[in-house]
Amino acid sequence: MTKLSNVLTMLQILQNKRKYSIKELAEKLEVSPRMVRKYKDELEYAGIYIDTIYGPYGGYVLNQEIKIPNTFIKPESIKPTNREYYNILSKCINKHKKCYIEYYSKEHEEITKRIIRPYNLLVLGGEWGVAAYCEKKQEIRHFYLNRIDAIKELEENY
Repeated sequence: MTKLSNVLTMLQILQNKRKYSIKELAEKLEVSPRMVRKYKDELEYAGIYIDTIYGPYGGYVLNQEIKIPNTFIKPESIKPTNREYYNILSKCINKHKKCYIEYYSKEHEEITKRIIRPYNLLVLGGEWGVAAYCEKKQEIRHFYLNRIDAIKELEENY
């Protein structure tokens, strides 16, 4: 996950007012204890203060009410059929690779073939999607993952 996603996930974990050790948080976020400390610092720079309890049974506790929309921090909500596409798109975003997709167009009720430059995965009306530059339409478009019929990472960078 990205740093922002990890920070938001840590914040969500701490929202239940329970004390978590740095080790517990590191395991949940799959990062080092050092990164957990950095995430705490990032939250404090943003004005969200996390109490530190020192000692052998210490840890972090959030004593504030913070509301975070769940749709921004739950990639596990992706349907299993779309998980492969999500992973391919995520990889292409990180490597700045173009993708070939076959996309179902609701408007025209047909499958269209497109080459896209994916920029970001996001939630669109409760469904996962990708913001990408579409070479066919020559503009930024949003594509729902559940309407992608086929996908392939291309060798070409953007």
